[in-house]
Amino acid sequence: ATALLVVVFVLLALGSWAWWMIRHPSFDLETITVQGEVSRNNAFAFRRHVLPKLEGNFFTIDLEKTQQAFEAVPWVRVAVVHRHFPNRLRAVLLEHRPMAIWGNEEAGTLINEQGQVFEANLDDADAERLPRMKGPLVESQAVANMYLLLNPRMAALDMNIELMELTPRGSWRIQTQKGAQIELGRGTPEEITQRLDIFLATLKQVTARYGRNVTALAGADLRHKDAYALRLHGISTVDADNKKP
Repeated sequence: ATALLVVVFVLLALGSWAWWMIRHPSFDLETITVQGEVSRNNAFAFRRHVLPKLEGNFFTIDLEKTQQAFEAVPWVRVAVVHRHFPNRLRAVLLEHRPMAIWGNEEAGTLINEQGQVFEANLDDADAERLPRMKGPLVESQAVANMYLLLNPRMAALDMNIELMELTPRGSWRIQTQKGAQIELGRGTPEEITQRLDIFLATLKQVTARYGRNVTALAGADLRHKDAYALRLHGISTVDADNKKP
């Protein structure tokens, strides 16, 4: 019985000492160091968005919630938070790198290079130089991947993509910076690229027949089997004699 009482006394003493230690003022957080990619934020932004959400000291602070607080700051994509004894935290950040505007401009959303959609001030992103992407939110990564697959092909003919869209029915559509709209239809990335490659490989030859070059492209529909429909600026398929007055 004496030995048991001694054990209980020791455990209580250790528990009290541990409780006193983790509550001691010397372990209150005094310094938070932020490293990594911080070009779009400053100390004021972190004090405003992060500090009000932090609770506890070196031992009791919830690192997962602290990480979430940093990742809620505009432009922060990933945050990794570490403790540094006895009263410091260190956060290493990675920022979003905008790839395109997502959805309508008034929505204030962008898509990054990982295909993640995030909210941001478009003025901070130099939005005028960015293309636009549209589609179901759950398909954002697929839309980004399709853009990366097709834009180099289009750019080779000086027809960079201004808009990449996946419709609710699963059909792909692109619009060039010069306003030409191309219906790509449905299919796997391999099927879409094969369809577009055939179109681009023959486009110069077709436009040359009408005394035009590829810049005359107004629109194309690649959804036809083994063929495509084409519209060129300045070329009409309507017989002038049959036009209605």
